[in-house]
Amino acid sequence: MLKQITLSLLAAGVLAGCSLAPTYTRPEAPISSVYPAEDGGKAQTAGNAADNATNIGWREFFPDQRLQALIAIALENNRDLRVAALRVEEARGLYNIQSADRWPNVNAAASGSRARTPASISPTGAAMISNTYQVGLSLASFELDFFGRVRSLNQAALSQYLATQEAQQAVHISLVAEMAKAYLAERGLAEQQEYAQRTLESRQAAYKITKQRFDVGASSALDLRQDEVLVESARASLAILARQRAQAVNTVILLAGKPLSDLPPAQPLSGQNIVTDIPAGLPSDLIARRPDIRSAEQQLQATNANIGAARAAFFPRISLTAGIGTASNELSNLFQTGTQTWSFAPQLVLPIFDAGRNRATLTVAEVRNNVAVANYEKTIQTAFREVSDALVARSALEEQIDAQQKVQVAQAERLKLAEQRYRNGVASSLDVLDAQRQLFADEQLLIQARVLRLTNAVDLYRALGGGWSENTVTAQSGK
Repeated sequence: MLKQITLSLLAAGVLAGCSLAPTYTRPEAPISSVYPAEDGGKAQTAGNAADNATNIGWREFFPDQRLQALIAIALENNRDLRVAALRVEEARGLYNIQSADRWPNVNAAASGSRARTPASISPTGAAMISNTYQVGLSLASFELDFFGRVRSLNQAALSQYLATQEAQQAVHISLVAEMAKAYLAERGLAEQQEYAQRTLESRQAAYKITKQRFDVGASSALDLRQDEVLVESARASLAILARQRAQAVNTVILLAGKPLSDLPPAQPLSGQNIVTDIPAGLPSDLIARRPDIRSAEQQLQATNANIGAARAAFFPRISLTAGIGTASNELSNLFQTGTQTWSFAPQLVLPIFDAGRNRATLTVAEVRNNVAVANYEKTIQTAFREVSDALVARSALEEQIDAQQKVQVAQAERLKLAEQRYRNGVASSLDVLDAQRQLFADEQLLIQARVLRLTNAVDLYRALGGGWSENTVTAQSGK
């Protein structure tokens, strides 16, 4: 008997190689072969493979030690990343559960019973007490996977698990980028706040002088009110920037996942030295670099495998139930000669009428596969757009900063000239007031443009799949 069961299982293993799942073919990427033109019409194509974003560790990309510390803290404590890691563990468990169906489920069982039969129904006409003891091994309804139903379900579970792993990596990369952008935003607001504070102090000093001149009749009430307007405007701007900076700090703390302390000193925007010239490579490289695209493709493969399981439901399902052991009415005789028992119960189930259930299940599986194809293509298109946006903005922001710096220098010179003309009685105080207001606004715009340039580099780094590795020569040599 045991030999028969073994031969049946071996035959099932040989025949179970059949699969009714469609042959998977990766859909064509619905994007252009090159990125939009940048740098005066020069299209973005392949760059040096050794310098692409995935080969640049985030510690190398972000040399600011304070930012490095913040990213390390976030990778250890951020709750979104922690949930993503737990999702991977959950998917691994589900895959292991599904994978177990490909193997026989053999159980050891021991049982005993004692029963009294009344005389009225006893075959001997007298009351009797019977004992039954049994011990053995049982095979619980093992499906012979001739048409690949179990195999397809197992493949779908594996693809779901791999998709979850890729999703965790995508969360990791996004967290690195979001922490960097939050930190740069906080640094930009800090510099704006510092400049606003200096401006307020300077205007307060000017207002004090104007007040003294007004008290002795050397200045008009109009001049006094104009300086007062400048002071209060600077104070209002300082309050706004203080609020925005505090909120930016709260964002950094939320991303970090814990209160922050003992961090390295912060670096100014000019000291960030973030890599801004990242080779974009070919758009087709995104499929290998971006974990969100790889995750969408694994989801597509899972739905493709589910079609195979839905097709197999139309064919007969064969299962085996078997058992072998010993049985006796006396516990002491349980393992004696002649007490062996066995059972072998194959079952074949052939669907005949199910009111269209199997057909509907197959339709649902095919529709879900089409949805997964659309999601996969949309993910690629989104990735292409993110890289394209960052590339288009890169050169534009460089030009914007260059122009804004020249505007700031010109406004500073304009203020000096206006003040000289005012002291010489050639110009009115309104000219000085307007020059002061414009210089303050242009200085704030210059800081904002610098933040935009740095965050654009971070966006391009993330869009190209960078931020997963942290290995650098410097980090390794320091170990």
